[in-house]
Amino acid sequence: MTTSRKRFLDALACRNLDRPPVWLMRQAGRYLPEYRALKEESDFRTMVRTPELATEVTLQPLKRFPQLDAAILFSDILVIPEALGVDYRFRDEGGIELERTIRSEIEVDSLTPEGAAERLEYVGEALQMLKKELGEEKTLLGFCGAPWTLALYLVEGGSPGEGRNLREMLYRDPHSARLLLKGITTACTDYVRLQCASGADAIQLFDSWAALCPSEFYEEWCLDPIRKIKEACDKPMILFSRGAANRLTDQVTVGTEAIAIDWATSLSQARATIGPNIAIQGNLDPILLETDPEYVRAAAANILENRKGDPGFIFNGGHGLSPKTRIDCVQALLDTIAP
Repeated sequence: MTTSRKRFLDALACRNLDRPPVWLMRQAGRYLPEYRALKEESDFRTMVRTPELATEVTLQPLKRFPQLDAAILFSDILVIPEALGVDYRFRDEGGIELERTIRSEIEVDSLTPEGAAERLEYVGEALQMLKKELGEEKTLLGFCGAPWTLALYLVEGGSPGEGRNLREMLYRDPHSARLLLKGITTACTDYVRLQCASGADAIQLFDSWAALCPSEFYEEWCLDPIRKIKEACDKPMILFSRGAANRLTDQVTVGTEAIAIDWATSLSQARATIGPNIAIQGNLDPILLETDPEYVRAAAANILENRKGDPGFIFNGGHGLSPKTRIDCVQALLDTIAP
């Protein structure tokens, strides 16, 4: 293996490193002129569903920024609801809208978790293409939404807000809620297996709305499904639970090789909670990449100093990049980490 890919996999195994590996969540994209040019010809969902286009978009950041140690598949967590039989779209005014909501046993029964992975075979084809392009030079990351987060989208019909409808469903109709969770978990498990078999070196699991899960349901609705997915995954896994730093001790129990930390959480405190044997990923505030290279360099240097000597550290943002991200800020970040 070349230095870049080995560095990333060594970090996941908490081995000693010359420097931390670096990649950026939602790095393919919306801030790059080459992406915007491609999007003028093909809409987002067409690019996701077309392996050749997904491959091209995935590789764009690495071609512009060769210091990146990993490529993350260009896709979306909502391909799972789509494969279950619920279409989605992006609103013109912003945000996500699903074509229908799932709030009753009849509606849950309309979903089709069996065969969901086969309906996502275009993702497997994209990963195979990417693996051929990257070879052993860079780590190839796949990803999937966590069942709790995907359930929120399905029940709320779009961006979850406070997750009021799913939270109510947990109390009012727990039978239907559990059926929904079971179906989503089955689809996610098969999907992760597909990605591992298609060339992904590691998988990031996004529980982006974990903070909305009531404490009495956190074990059943967040942790147990992730354990099932992890058991089916034969590659390293990174768990990202945004806004759930108060649940880090619980997250450790699911057995992922790494836990990603958002920008609101202290890396030192996270390490003290997680312990020495699980990698930590994080946690630059992505807003910094919309400001000025001077601020980015200072913040990145501070994180590097904070995690100096930590063998299991992966440098990343505390969440994904926005369309307002500045290219010169990303370059300043990478020049600071990997000069």
